[in-house]
Amino acid sequence: MRDRLLAAEKVRAIDWRDGALHLLDQRALPFEETWLSYTDAAGVAEAIRSMVVRGAPAIGISAAYGLLLGLRQRLAAGGDWRAALEADFIVLGESRPTGGNLAWALSRMRDRLQRLKDGDDPSQVLETEALAIHESDREANLNMAQLGMELIRKYQGSEQAVLTHCNTGALATGGFGTALGVIRGAWLDGMIEHVYVGETRPWLQGTRLTAWELANEGIPVTINADSAAAHLMKTKGITWVIVGADRIAANGDVANKIGTYQLAVNAMHHGVRFMVVAPSSTIDLALASGDEIPLEERDGAELLEVAGHRIGPDVDAFNPVFDVTPADLIDVIVTEKGIVERPDTAKLAQLMCRKRLH
Repeated sequence: MRDRLLAAEKVRAIDWRDGALHLLDQRALPFEETWLSYTDAAGVAEAIRSMVVRGAPAIGISAAYGLLLGLRQRLAAGGDWRAALEADFIVLGESRPTGGNLAWALSRMRDRLQRLKDGDDPSQVLETEALAIHESDREANLNMAQLGMELIRKYQGSEQAVLTHCNTGALATGGFGTALGVIRGAWLDGMIEHVYVGETRPWLQGTRLTAWELANEGIPVTINADSAAAHLMKTKGITWVIVGADRIAANGDVANKIGTYQLAVNAMHHGVRFMVVAPSSTIDLALASGDEIPLEERDGAELLEVAGHRIGPDVDAFNPVFDVTPADLIDVIVTEKGIVERPDTAKLAQLMCRKRLH
């Protein structure tokens, strides 16, 4: 199955080559496939903030490359490059605060810097580390796809349909995808007949990105308004809601794209299983519960405008980007280290002590 999964990989969003970071501009999809190049940390931070690149794993990978670019600039400028590099840590770390992978990737890069030995080339060392972060995410996705498929097979019914939200595919990761990777693999193995995708207001990641990825691979997909989810669960035979995560607290509470919480509530009411798929780098054991996860809010204009054209009156708009799904609404969390059914603090702590499954 691993070979089949690799053969199905058709989309990538991040490319490191010729000493620059190249990002597929996800704001232009699906109408244009435009690649943008970045050569400094500030530029990468702005790309993250402005949604050129999005998805927690992809943000973490991009930040790692961004720090490498910052290091190269600091080295070229001379002087105390370590002190100067702190500004790049800050600007990248503040670009989008909710996703756990961003802080994790920057922490990993800092730790590698602190372990430099005499004679090491800092630029080469950090490039190797950034490449390793990128490749390890892709490998984690393949592991998660196979673990998630085992769960779907375990509870398999006939003509299964699944519902997903936002974008958790190759566009949001180092390759293949988290929740969408599980869905892709299950479809290849004949376990899923149809995928329903919430539009994901206001940036429409479900409509523009997830549906585009699935359609390009010939996977049957239908877009639905976010507010139609409960009706779909009642009438369309949905067996699983499968979503990603931007950060997971120690007790299993999950921060993810706004609208995920209500999907979990509706899933429990309708007897639909709820699966969260995310790399272990998303798990933040320093946060006891989801109440401690910083939740990003964006400009209300995103709700009141479409393509720059005002569609609402001159009023305030509340535009949270993420919500928190309590652990007691989650059937299973799938990571590259293994699965946790009915997550809680003890189970997640035990998971994080494991080595990655191969």
